[in-house]
Amino acid sequence: MKIRVALADDQDLVRDALQALLERMDIEVVLSVADGAELLERIGATSADVIVSDIRMPGLDGISMVRELRRRGNRTPIVMLTTFEDSDLLLAAVEAGAQGFLLKGASSEDLIATIDRAQRGEQWLSPVATRPIHPRLAAATPAEVGQIDLGARELEILRLLAGGYSNKEIARSLNLAEGTVKNYVSDILAKLGARDRTRAVLRAITLRLV
Repeated sequence: MKIRVALADDQDLVRDALQALLERMDIEVVLSVADGAELLERIGATSADVIVSDIRMPGLDGISMVRELRRRGNRTPIVMLTTFEDSDLLLAAVEAGAQGFLLKGASSEDLIATIDRAQRGEQWLSPVATRPIHPRLAAATPAEVGQIDLGARELEILRLLAGGYSNKEIARSLNLAEGTVKNYVSDILAKLGARDRTRAVLRAITLRLV
């Protein structure tokens, strides 16, 4: 079945271009709106599998929209788009409940792949956060980094996690059993003190491990 997408972007040209691109890639656009408030008002009447939204919009911005959707119990996966290489925005989007974060300059293939991952319940963070993220996740000291004992295989898997790869894809890439990869991921989360893969990646970026 086609993936069904709801679009939110205050720029008509951008929104129309996104819709045309998605429809060429056999993705159905079931809603196209200019701001977060209108999306909140109309999303319940759609069968959207994924929401694709700009972050910075007048009125209700994308991150506030995500927070309100989650507060209402709406769990539709959300991919956030931005023109700004801002790691604070990435963190805010993840904390609000977004599944994907992508620069508008990304390729059409990356956009489609990110939507597909979100629809399957996976997450993708555009590799924008290559510098320390936000003061509350400030870069660790050498001593703190030294306390995290990750082996070579764990670091290899961590880098693939940061690239948005699923356990199955990691297993295929490294010629490992999927169950083995799951065990490695659990160990990585424990060592980084993270409760999920996204926070593990954010922590790893902050520690300059990836």
